[in-house]
Amino acid sequence: MCSPPTVLKVLIADDHELTRCTLKLALMRYSHLELVGTAGNGQEVVDQAGQKQPDVVILDMHMPVLDGWSASRLIKEKSPQTRIVAYSSVEGGKAKALAEGAIVDAFCEKGTCPTQIVEIIRSLF
Repeated sequence: MCSPPTVLKVLIADDHELTRCTLKLALMRYSHLELVGTAGNGQEVVDQAGQKQPDVVILDMHMPVLDGWSASRLIKEKSPQTRIVAYSSVEGGKAKALAEGAIVDAFCEKGTCPTQIVEIIRSLF
């Protein structure tokens, strides 16, 4: 097994611009995380994941064009090594994501503080 990269490339996908910007600003404070892009819908995140090969995708499950469940499956088909953190504000979101067939490595509720999000990311490597 390969050792984890020193700097983890992160891609953020959420259809709410404020959420994307807030996550971006919060994660930029950590020197071991490099933000490689943001996406506002499921198709954008699939396309960017293919181009940018992030180590981690923080993926909103409820997005237009292509939902997060479908996007997670497509990302994993192309890049099985990419870790996906499902990010949702829906109560019972983890169970729903799994029931809908999402392929995710971790789950994080919206409203989780940035320090905890970083710990979730670290736990994947």
